[in-house]
Amino acid sequence: MLPQTLLALMAPLLVLAADGGDGGLTGATTSQAAAGYSCDPAKCKLPKCNCASTSPPGGLKPSEVPMFIVFTADDAVQSYTLDSVNQFLAQRKNPNGCPPRMTYYTSLTNTNYSLVTDWFVAGNEIADHTMTHVGDPPADEINGNLVALNALAGIPIDSIRGFRAPFLNYSVNMLKHLVDVGFTYDSSATSSIPVTDPGTDAYWPYTLDNGMANDCLEVEKSCKGEPKLPGFWEIPMYAFFDKQGVAGPHLMDPWLDFPNGESKIDDAATLAYMQDTFTAHYNGNRQPIGLYTHPIHLSTTYPGVNPPQSTIDMINQFLDWAQMQENVWIVSSEQLLEWVKNPVPVSKLDSAVALKCSVPKIDAGLQVCNGVPQNEASVLQTCSFPDFTFYTCYGCPEQVPTPANPFTKQVVKDGQQARNPVPKNCTVAQFDPIGNKCLCTGDCTVDKTLLIGPNGANLTGGGTGKPNASSTANPYQPFNGKGFAVPPGVWPATIVAVVGAFVGTMGVFGWF
Repeated sequence: MLPQTLLALMAPLLVLAADGGDGGLTGATTSQAAAGYSCDPAKCKLPKCNCASTSPPGGLKPSEVPMFIVFTADDAVQSYTLDSVNQFLAQRKNPNGCPPRMTYYTSLTNTNYSLVTDWFVAGNEIADHTMTHVGDPPADEINGNLVALNALAGIPIDSIRGFRAPFLNYSVNMLKHLVDVGFTYDSSATSSIPVTDPGTDAYWPYTLDNGMANDCLEVEKSCKGEPKLPGFWEIPMYAFFDKQGVAGPHLMDPWLDFPNGESKIDDAATLAYMQDTFTAHYNGNRQPIGLYTHPIHLSTTYPGVNPPQSTIDMINQFLDWAQMQENVWIVSSEQLLEWVKNPVPVSKLDSAVALKCSVPKIDAGLQVCNGVPQNEASVLQTCSFPDFTFYTCYGCPEQVPTPANPFTKQVVKDGQQARNPVPKNCTVAQFDPIGNKCLCTGDCTVDKTLLIGPNGANLTGGGTGKPNASSTANPYQPFNGKGFAVPPGVWPATIVAVVGAFVGTMGVFGWF
């Protein structure tokens, strides 16, 4: 019971660290005067350039446009955070029969690298959220995350295309660095004015050829044409609004906020304003809406974190209700951006490659460390350090990665082989890092996409279940199958670390 007790003791601190004002919004962050935005659509054309606009891309009519719900998670990847995400997504299908994909903006403190690999191979997007979760991050925090995710989770560098700043605290210099490193997009800016307001800043994703149009009251040396970063995209984060309108915005984890100026959480009121905001988008120009989450807040498998079941049911009820509308899709940031670059009407969504789904062709009995749980269980490596233990397919480092030293020499024990990185001519799911060989080089996937379109129904999603019940429609099993199990000998180190952190925190808050 001692480990569970200590984890329960630390849970409020972990939640505090995960939140910490991360993603809060209190009012409008821009105005048309502050933006001073100008863009000529005759010169700025897709797929390489797009003006900041409330109108759908490609000249499409709103009725021809899918309604996208962008689902994202921030911070560490662990079994309990994936459990949290899956209680909302695991049972669902998009209109084409594909499971919803999401984006995990990953920071590395307490991250289990093997689960990052699994999540990526399952079709989700892995994006950069710095190594140690610092706002307005320096270059080494951003670059080091790329290196470590590649070295220890096997994620190809060119597959890590997006970035979100911790605390949504970013600067012009940070945006410029993202361009220098080769990122495709940032998603740290906020859409803070309702779509029903004539001055709304709920723009479809746009390039910074003509500067920023969001957060102009918040970010220095931004807007009025700056920064000019041709071809680099901003995917705004779209807020929900309660009865107070622009004075009542809710951005990340809105279910943790007090609605309508109240002094307590109210699931019914939160559901009402989430539905109202969605409807305003859906009946207007169909700008996307987002569920931007810190999964630990809603984890039911982390000791000491006890989210109300009513809140979990409310979020599922919102998604059930949204999926009952026609042409609603739950997508990752990457999928949204690919559609914006090459917009097609709902009648031609069968041609939208980014919305399709496929699974790798892998022999279920093969023992290979490839991000597929059934294949890798016996060949994962356990990397034990004084403060934390994680698993990886790609060899344990001599030291825990840091911004100053994100890549260290691999530890190779007697009688073992070095693990090899995934080469560019192979996929993560098809590569054997121990045998250093690609298992498939031809037709290596099976397309699971169903036909959609005006004559074939399938215009709505599936797996919604009954209101307030869908969270248990398809219980999710942790990828590692062990819940909180860790290798022998790890708990003593964990106990020391947790007690030390707890005592230190008591001192910071003046409790000791």
